[in-house]
Amino acid sequence: MAARALASPRLSTLFKDVFKRHPEAVAAIACAILVLLGWQSLNFGWVGGGILILTVAYVIGGFDSARDGLTTLLQEKELDVDLLMIVAALGAASLGLWQQEYYLIVDGAVLILIFAISGALEGYAMQHTERSIQGLMSLTTDTARLLNHGQERTVPIVRLKVGDLILVKPGELVPTDGVVVDGASILNQASITGESVPVEKTIGDEVFAGTLNGHGVLRIKLHQPPESSLIQRVIRLVQQAQTEAPPSQQFIERFERGYAKVIVITGILLGILPPFLLGWTWEETIYRALIFLVVASPCALMASIMPTLLSGIANGARRGILFKNGAQLEQIGRVRAIAFDKTGTLTTGHLQVVNMLAAQPDSNQLLQVAAALESLSEHPIGDAIVQAARQQNLTWATATNAQAQAGQGLTANLEGQRAVVGKAVFVRTQVKTISPHWLEQSQQWESEGKTVVWVAQAGELLGLIAVADIVRPAAAQAVARLKQLGIEHVVMLTGDNPRTASSIAEQVGVDQVYAELLPEDKVEVIRKLQQQYQSVAMVGDGINDAPALAQATVGIAMGAAGSDVALETADIVLMGDRLERLEHAIHLGRRAQSIVKQNIVFALSFVVILLILNFAGNITLPFGVLGHEGSTVLVTLSGLRLLINR
Repeated sequence: MAARALASPRLSTLFKDVFKRHPEAVAAIACAILVLLGWQSLNFGWVGGGILILTVAYVIGGFDSARDGLTTLLQEKELDVDLLMIVAALGAASLGLWQQEYYLIVDGAVLILIFAISGALEGYAMQHTERSIQGLMSLTTDTARLLNHGQERTVPIVRLKVGDLILVKPGELVPTDGVVVDGASILNQASITGESVPVEKTIGDEVFAGTLNGHGVLRIKLHQPPESSLIQRVIRLVQQAQTEAPPSQQFIERFERGYAKVIVITGILLGILPPFLLGWTWEETIYRALIFLVVASPCALMASIMPTLLSGIANGARRGILFKNGAQLEQIGRVRAIAFDKTGTLTTGHLQVVNMLAAQPDSNQLLQVAAALESLSEHPIGDAIVQAARQQNLTWATATNAQAQAGQGLTANLEGQRAVVGKAVFVRTQVKTISPHWLEQSQQWESEGKTVVWVAQAGELLGLIAVADIVRPAAAQAVARLKQLGIEHVVMLTGDNPRTASSIAEQVGVDQVYAELLPEDKVEVIRKLQQQYQSVAMVGDGINDAPALAQATVGIAMGAAGSDVALETADIVLMGDRLERLEHAIHLGRRAQSIVKQNIVFALSFVVILLILNFAGNITLPFGVLGHEGSTVLVTLSGLRLLINR
């Protein structure tokens, strides 16, 4: 008994929580259950109970549509499909009661149910913007360490002003944009600029809010108000791009309202004029007018779209392609140009040792000395070298008395000898002589976009190690297949330097490269591409890609490596970071377009045929309902073709 008493409040709380989070879905499910119960009641001859149950189904399923339709009518003086659906459903119910053909009440309830389901799906699609902005806001801090006459105190970001001096300690997020006036550190700014390697910052360099400080202490002077910081501009860009309705959506809304106007006005005229113009009786006139409302209902027209798109979404899900709404399934099929982010999209986003050149035939000593020193550092380049040594099962002695020079390299004592790793200029000061061959090889690797680490011990050069963010194995093939599909232009967008970007672009086979871009620059490139190609897709994975993903006709995020904001902002997610799935997504979108067009032509043609038969007086109400529902079933089955893998 006690267990039951505890379970009851829990179930009640769970139901309230579900209803609060998913009110439209709960209403649609309740409507479906009531329609089924009402239909069964009528089948068993329980007319009173069946009508009562179906009335409740009308209220629960049609409340939102009736409210929206009446609001649009009263405030905007416009008729839309929501109001038309209510009129058609009530007309069918009234006719059913009048003629005692109670299945017509069920038909009206089915109309309401279909629109209730559509409303629930649209509700989920409208939640993306808010979650995206919340994800962006998580990158910012609410407070900063303000320095005033040598005293440190924590103040809200909104109270900072231009000229203020703030302190950023190791491991902290930079609170706002500024210029370094004291100190040096390594900042991970991949979330903002998309750079694959953390950037070393020293006096005079600009730093961005939302970037993560390394092990140095920085004193930063504000050179612009906090609200003008880069991360705040990113947030505004996402808001702006996601609130702008695309032309296709505007066209659909205009079409629905125009269609509703024609049907309602025609229905009114058909219910009034025939007795005066055609000599019909009032009974015949009302009968034909109600048939008109039933057969002209846009149920088949709406069913020609949603089942197709939902089937395509299910097909994509089986292939690891997550479509966030049906509209984007259609849009991906119209794409003519695609822009790829570099880091984490075309590349793996992780640094690896890609080349080594040792002074001795055995390269183990080179890697062991480099790993011994780099194991003392937490720099990603050092991590890549240490990981490479571990993969070869190498061991190394412990380095002592390490001294790091910011932006240059590291020296330490190793087995009684002085060892050094770092940039060429830094290491050359510790080496007796260097052959031109080493410089040529270093320059060649750097021209390929690789970072070269020089390694020396006891005044002798041991060799060179090249580290790079490598291209995804499937990237080149994916780009090639996209071009075979007829994609006219493929570009790469990156915050990295032009040398690295060009090297990656050459390996992948893109048509054009845009380098050294900030998030707002990527948005501008997308806009220019849209002016030329209209429908443009953007593929990315980082916070810095969020505005471009939102601006693009179709935003596509990499699932496994993608940031939360990129995943929320994007319209399509490639789960598992499989670029080759992009080809299937486009193919699926093109099939969806074709099937939707076929269904629309069929649905409208069938409505026209039924209307002609109705005006000619050669159609009965049961036949009209049968034709209306039959055309709906046919277009629904046609849409399910997209479930078949091809």
